[in-house]
Amino acid sequence: MKFINPKIDYAFKKIFGSEQSQQILISFLNAIVYGGEKIIQSLTIKNPYNPGQVLNLKDTYLDVKAVLNDGSIVVIEMQVASMAAFDKRVAYNLTKAYANQLTKGEYYPQLNPAIAVTITDFILLKESSKVINKFVFQEEEEEDLKILEQELRLIFVEIPKFNKGLSELQTLTDKWIYFLKEAALLEEIPENLGEVSEIELALNLASQANMTPEEFEIVDRRGMLLQDERGRITYAEEKGRIKEAIALIMRLLKKRFGEIPDEISRQIESLSIENLEDLGEEILDFNGLEDLVNWLKGL
Repeated sequence: MKFINPKIDYAFKKIFGSEQSQQILISFLNAIVYGGEKIIQSLTIKNPYNPGQVLNLKDTYLDVKAVLNDGSIVVIEMQVASMAAFDKRVAYNLTKAYANQLTKGEYYPQLNPAIAVTITDFILLKESSKVINKFVFQEEEEEDLKILEQELRLIFVEIPKFNKGLSELQTLTDKWIYFLKEAALLEEIPENLGEVSEIELALNLASQANMTPEEFEIVDRRGMLLQDERGRITYAEEKGRIKEAIALIMRLLKKRFGEIPDEISRQIESLSIENLEDLGEEILDFNGLEDLVNWLKGL
């Protein structure tokens, strides 16, 4: 038995945003937003997953939207790789969902609260060790002084921070985050996940055996595109590190030996990050440019 990766946004949409996903989404949101308490009793999924849709995989923004039984709007997004201005996009999507409730002639009291649940497969909040972080409006210096506390809420779930194994899962929240992180690696439905009927249903929806060839092709292509995007980000980060390391090395060399010949500069600019780090450690032992030239020849 094999399962698609729920971290792929198209798969996430199928699992949590299908017509038959209401109970799945209720359980998931109760786990993430309310710590497992059964606060949400019912909801309506907006723009539900439609397997017949023709998706432009490069440009389509896939999320799950729902209206809860109390009228609150929830926007749920799965993001596997960081991107420029990601935090601004999250804020934009939340405020857009909040503002778009009103049509012409309607008034502010008719607005319902809005919640953005953003799940990331990368570390977003390096200052916090918590897997789930929740934000509301509060006074800048007095944390206990809040306003519009329930009107606009941001909730971030950072999957890489979750390190529990299957035997360590205790809460409903644990089990749902484990599902997101590990479902693609499972070969069967584990007993302690299957005892939650909504997670069992989610795994059945994620089963490759229950997908059409067209769906599987789209998920596969989407997965490859996301891997490519991750690769580009990693490459850009690596290039940035190399650029910074070269600039530092050149400053150190100029301080010690004056202007560096162009040929030597070009050799240094072609070094890997590992070689640059080694060179940084060796510079203080060089007595002159000849030592640098000999070091470069020894690579």
